[in-house]
Amino acid sequence: MKMNSPYDLSGVLFFPVTPFAPNGEVDVAALAEHIQRGVASGPGAVFAACGTGEFNALEVGEFETVVRVAVEATAGRVPVFAGCGGSLPQARQFAAAAQRAGAQGLLLLPPYLVSCPPEGLARYVEQVAASTPLPLIVYQRNNAVFTPETALRVARLPNVIGFKDGLGNLDAMQRIVLAVRGGIGDKPFQFFNGMPTAEITQRAYRAIGVPLYSSAVFCFAPEIAKEFYDAVERNDTARVDALLQNFYVPLVELRNKVPGYAVSLVKAAVRLNGIAAGSVRAPLVEPAPKHLERLEQIIAAGRALAGSSAATA
Repeated sequence: MKMNSPYDLSGVLFFPVTPFAPNGEVDVAALAEHIQRGVASGPGAVFAACGTGEFNALEVGEFETVVRVAVEATAGRVPVFAGCGGSLPQARQFAAAAQRAGAQGLLLLPPYLVSCPPEGLARYVEQVAASTPLPLIVYQRNNAVFTPETALRVARLPNVIGFKDGLGNLDAMQRIVLAVRGGIGDKPFQFFNGMPTAEITQRAYRAIGVPLYSSAVFCFAPEIAKEFYDAVERNDTARVDALLQNFYVPLVELRNKVPGYAVSLVKAAVRLNGIAAGSVRAPLVEPAPKHLERLEQIIAAGRALAGSSAATA
């Protein structure tokens, strides 16, 4: 099977967790099983060692291992993108490690802890992009806030192929989409919704020209994630509303109870599926027992809804 091009992604995008063994090291066997299971469900790409994969908690050697396992586990069926970020020297090191490990592209995460003026942020992207031949998607989130002008500036870089938004300001994002599309000619370029539990906002993003999105849910319930994606694509409002009301909104309400649950709950759900994903690394915390019980109830409701669709198809 011919692999999709990293320049032309489609479908649900899989952001796997990074399993840790009881001794604290990356659990390579569990990671391979997790990715193999996910790829068998048909994602458009694998994004390894990114936000859901606890990029912030990995040193460069561990990161390279995670990316290499992801590349091997996908076996050429879909592109593998790897996280990248931190200080400028660190970002260059992670970019080089991702290339050594065989990644087909990078997701450039925000620099840590510093307030970034748009000019400085553009220079950061330019210097990371110049250090690697890999295609690069720029992630706008937290302290990394672009103007339409700086977004266009980095979009014109030869190996910058996409822009991902995790701010949720649709007015600003619409202006960025228009500026970039109007200023790069026929260069292949993609826009992504990178909000936590992106399904909640995807109809709004799709309306402003952002068709692709991250799906943490795909990690533990690909049948629900794919059912939602298909319903959005065919504009099945009733089906989308049912999935939002009965699964995604309750999941977000649970996620919002504790900072970091956007990762911790996903990892717990992966464990519930029989993958030995281990615990999250500090400063994240494990879900409380009452929240794990609620998580199981929410997943069961979502699966029942997705199953009812399959039964009537």
